[in-house]
Amino acid sequence: MDYFKDKVTIVTGGASGLGRALCMELGRRGAIVIPVDINQEGAQKVAADIIDAGGEAIFAYLDVTLFENAQKIVNEINSKYGRLDLIFNNAGTAIQGETRDLALHHWRNVIEVNLLGVIHGAISAYGIMEKQGGGQIINISSLGGLIPLPKEIPYCTSKWAIVGFSNSLRVEGADLGIKVNLVCPGIMQTPIHESISVVNVEKDKLALPVPKKYHVDPAKAADIILKGVERNKPFIIFPFYARFIWWLYRFNPNMFLFLFRKTIRDFRKIRIDR
Repeated sequence: MDYFKDKVTIVTGGASGLGRALCMELGRRGAIVIPVDINQEGAQKVAADIIDAGGEAIFAYLDVTLFENAQKIVNEINSKYGRLDLIFNNAGTAIQGETRDLALHHWRNVIEVNLLGVIHGAISAYGIMEKQGGGQIINISSLGGLIPLPKEIPYCTSKWAIVGFSNSLRVEGADLGIKVNLVCPGIMQTPIHESISVVNVEKDKLALPVPKKYHVDPAKAADIILKGVERNKPFIIFPFYARFIWWLYRFNPNMFLFLFRKTIRDFRKIRIDR
């Protein structure tokens, strides 16, 4: 029987991109899927698509920046099904710009969605999973949570924090039967790159850090992640270039100093000095 069969599963940011791909693949594998998103219509469409394909799903509105909202959804799902087996804390956002050009609200927006959104989902689920004697929390970070990213420091800050949070929570949860998996993908073909906010730079002048041919398809990413979750891998890092870069950075961080400096210097060439 498939590992995910009949497991009650919440996916935040489930309306699009990786979240949608995870929902569809979970539905295909027999999970009871709850896509939640601030884009309620998008979450509803994903749930309908899962049902049309023969799966079971319901949707809900969720603003991950509001702890009360996250806790309410998690409690309602637990009341409806009598348990919560998995939660994928996937919702995220990003911004590009030099630190000297960013206002505090830019930092707050990214950190509240990316970091607090993960914490809100995780600790809401943690309480239920502790009482029921087990469960699984999957937190989506990024390769940017393992290596520095100049010009994307709020994003990088939030993703590094998710790494520390997940690794620590895994240790605490182990004796309670709660598994914690950390996902750190490279660049994927998701709407975040099209919708990303850019400060003091024209977006069409931005160079991609990795050529598009190396961007991971969300459906393929979902398959890789679910295989890692089933095996309870502590770190799920992909594709190969992401694992290789992470390994090199751990081995010798100074190797990347030239590349990182070149990245910010190239960015400054297109920066608009206001």
